[in-house]
Amino acid sequence: MAIRPTLRLFDFHQPVAIQKEILSGLTVALALVPEAVAFALMAGLSPLTGLYAAFVMGLVTSLLGGRPGMISGATGAVAVVIVTLAASHGVEYVFAAVILAGLLQVLAGLLRLGKLIRLVPQPVIYGFVNGLAVVIFMAQLGQFQDAQGDWLRGYALYLSLALVGATMAMIYGLPKLTRALPASLVAILVIFGVVVGFGLDTKTVGDIASIEGGFPPFHLPAVPWEWETLTIVFPYALIVAGVGLIESLLTLNIVDEITQTRGRGNKEAVAQGAANIVSGLFSGMGGCAMIGQSLINISSGARARLSGITASVLLLVFIMAGSSLIEKLPMAALTGVMIMVSIGTFEWASLRTFRKMPASDTLVMVVVTAMTILLHNLALAVLVGVVISALVFAWDNAKRIRARKFTDDSGVKHYALYGPLFFGSVTAFHEKFDVAGDPSEVILDFAESRIVDMSAIDALHKLTERYEQAGKRLTLRHVSSDCQGLLQSASAIIDVNVEEDPTYNVMVDTF
Repeated sequence: MAIRPTLRLFDFHQPVAIQKEILSGLTVALALVPEAVAFALMAGLSPLTGLYAAFVMGLVTSLLGGRPGMISGATGAVAVVIVTLAASHGVEYVFAAVILAGLLQVLAGLLRLGKLIRLVPQPVIYGFVNGLAVVIFMAQLGQFQDAQGDWLRGYALYLSLALVGATMAMIYGLPKLTRALPASLVAILVIFGVVVGFGLDTKTVGDIASIEGGFPPFHLPAVPWEWETLTIVFPYALIVAGVGLIESLLTLNIVDEITQTRGRGNKEAVAQGAANIVSGLFSGMGGCAMIGQSLINISSGARARLSGITASVLLLVFIMAGSSLIEKLPMAALTGVMIMVSIGTFEWASLRTFRKMPASDTLVMVVVTAMTILLHNLALAVLVGVVISALVFAWDNAKRIRARKFTDDSGVKHYALYGPLFFGSVTAFHEKFDVAGDPSEVILDFAESRIVDMSAIDALHKLTERYEQAGKRLTLRHVSSDCQGLLQSASAIIDVNVEEDPTYNVMVDTF
């Protein structure tokens, strides 16, 4: 079977792939401009602060990240966190918070905490993706409003709808004819040509804000280097670091599923941290992975780092030399692109699982989706979803503990335990035993069970005491090596009898 060669950063043996990477990078760069400006304004900062962050975040993560093809930049999730700090203490404190958040993310990557994303259940990911798709869609509705926030009417509304609809139709239909060029890029250029050629009066990028600027200036945050500053900045930095890692690692997982490849979470965490540090030092608001732009990039055929590098470099070119041209781009074209992204982002298959999934999973998915839409706080939504899933899992496992009872020929009573012994199951565990009616020798068999936590150890200690007070002896048998280690670690505060069984080799934690 032929082995498909891997496209590297600059693989000139694959000119067609390189063409896709560059054209996809151009498409992403065009889509990044209004997003970066909008998120900067959302945070109460200047448009260039968002554009500089998009350039730095995209370049650093493309070079160092653990997921080629994924796009990072200024994001709404970070903007929502820092808006309060920007209003109360100013932009310099924002830069300091972004740098500190980057240091925390680098530390998380070095400590290999990226693997914790495995704890996020599939219903939470569905809810996160669906909520984000709705948020992306709702963000585009502002393009159908005037400067005063009133909905467009008449000719202006019909023109905007026609241009957006034409953009979406091209993005949907062009891949069925050819995939030589990214459909999103073609749609943007065609709509731009139509608007300029016919002199149509419609909202452009320049109507939002000017993007003209120079190379991002190096700038140490002008804040007092004292303990009080740290107390102000650290809470925001911690939230930015958490939000950034959660959104980035979830985006990485989504891109992994689409491309049928596997990214490196810990490497991506370090890259995100390094990017935020550099962003804060070069007058940027910071950010994280962007699922919308990442999906534009992947759907355009990009799979390597070159697309992200191209997008970042072109974005800087737009800022320094091409602002007058980019500011003429019709927002309707970019709105159409983002609406198609929201449609493609939504997990439509999740709707078909409502009657097939357990009710608890459906609840988790709906709650995460609603919180993402209403609060725009992705980290909190994911955290709540994980907590609910964990509680449901604990409750279900608490009900599964069983004890098969029998007395052998020697008169010894055996309790063969089934199911995990942990904080949720200790009450049911105690109800299984008849201390007063049991013989003098009792064996508790853990061949099909395991000791999970401190509550389980305490339950065994109390059960042992009950048998001792009744003049009887309780012995644990078939305790796995990891559970024996747990019991030994707590030997200073408990006293249980564990029977030696060196040949037993099940229930060993292999993770």
